[in-house]
This record gives sequence, structure tokens and C-alpha cells, in this order.
Amino acid sequence: QLLPIYDKPLIYYPIATLMLAGIRDIAVITTPEDQDSFIRLLGSGEDFGIHFEYLIQPKPEGLAQAFLIAKDFIGRDKVALILGDNLFYGQGLGGKLSLLSEIDGAQIFAYKVHDPERYGVVEFDSTGTVVSLEEKPTRPKSSFAVPGLYFYDNSVVQIASSIKSSARGELEITAINETYLQNGNLKVTILDRGTVWLDTGTFESLHDASIYIKVIEDRQGMKIACLEEIAWKSNWISKEKMNELIAKYGSSSYGIYLKSVLADSK
Repeated sequence: QLLPIYDKPLIYYPIATLMLAGIRDIAVITTPEDQDSFIRLLGSGEDFGIHFEYLIQPKPEGLAQAFLIAKDFIGRDKVALILGDNLFYGQGLGGKLSLLSEIDGAQIFAYKVHDPERYGVVEFDSTGTVVSLEEKPTRPKSSFAVPGLYFYDNSVVQIASSIKSSARGELEITAINETYLQNGNLKVTILDRGTVWLDTGTFESLHDASIYIKVIEDRQGMKIACLEEIAWKSNWISKEKMNELIAKYGSSSYGIYLKSVLADSK
């Protein structure tokens, strides 16, 4: 997630999604070996008008373990989880996600893919009601994958502590979603056709994501997942801070872009 997707680190894209949803307190969970690199890159979050807390997952024991690792960070709040290698882009997506801040229960998403066996899969009946959830099934019951973006009420912490490890030896996020489903508190929304979801978990998808971002940015003249721009337009950083960031990047294309963002706001 420290590798670049075109002109910025991959981790910028999921952070941007959270920021656009109005989330300003973010726990970054990493391996012990990589934590210092993330801290050097992102810092305290001050440059983006947000706050980062850094936590460690000693071993890869499942996505649901995030809620146990971040238990103290979450406290009594509702919480969102996004995977560090997932990229979302779509008109108005941030505004729609910001409406989920007061969620009761769980909100996940569905996205039609050609290789659902790589993901958690959600099955709908003829009325659009969720029938089942499966984690990386060999014979998927539908083509709808569950992207790596989840919103939960605070009971997710208790649920995460009660689930058992799967046959893969992991605490599966699908097990949490199944619990909400059984309790009648799971909402699944199919992402709009205008929304792009890219999971960059393979060499090919990493390359494809870079090409996609380059094409969109070149055509529109605007950057995707520019954290400084999001912070500035959200009034989370001052003009002095923005000028400081512009000076930091100097005459690079990124610095020139930030300068144009500041100029356009006058």
C-alpha cells in the first residue's frame, strides 16, 4: 500500500474515501515491519486536517481482527473499515457515504465482478433481499462481490470478539456480516454503475488502477485522492498550512496542482 498508483501512494485512495465520508479519526493498522514507513509518509495527519493513530497486527489473522486491535481506538463510536488496497471512485460517492455516520446495524456493498471467487460473495433472491454471504467460495452463488468498505454500529466490537477462526485460520469479516444478517441488521447496497471499485491485490490490477487514474486525471485536469485538496475544500486546514504544503512539494507537478487548487478558491 506504499507503492504508487500513478502519482500517489496506494494508501492515499482509501484514506481519501474515508475523508470524503467526513471521517477524521483514522487508525492505520500495519505489520510491525511496515509501521515506521507509514508514519514517515502520513505523519500525525495534521497536514490533512485529520488524526492518525497507528496500530499493529502482528500476524495476518483476518480482517475482523481489526476491531479487536482497534477496540480502544473505537471506544463507543460507530466505525468504518476500509481495506488499504481498495480504490473507490464515483461522482457524489463521498456525500452518500457521509450519510452512514449514524448507522444502526451494518452497511456493506455489492459490486458485480467476473471473478467473485476471489472475494466475499453476497447472494440475493428475486426481490433483492440478501439470502447468503460466503467467503471466497469455490462455486459462487452470484457474481456480486463485497468490496472492502464496511460501516458498523458499535456492536461490531462485541461481535468480532465472539466469532471463531475459519478453516483458513482467520477471523473473517464475512462472519461478522453473517451475524448482522441473522440479526436482521444488515443492509447491502449495490454500488452505482458510475462508481468504480478496484481491488489492487494482483500485479495486473495494480497496473490497471494506475492506468485508470492517469486517464481520468489527464482528461479532467483534476487529481483523484489528493488528500491536501480534500482537506482544504473541507475547511480542515488553513491557508497558511496549504501554502506550507505547496512549498513542500516545490515545482513538482503535485505542488503545481496544489497551487492551482488554492488559486481557484480565491
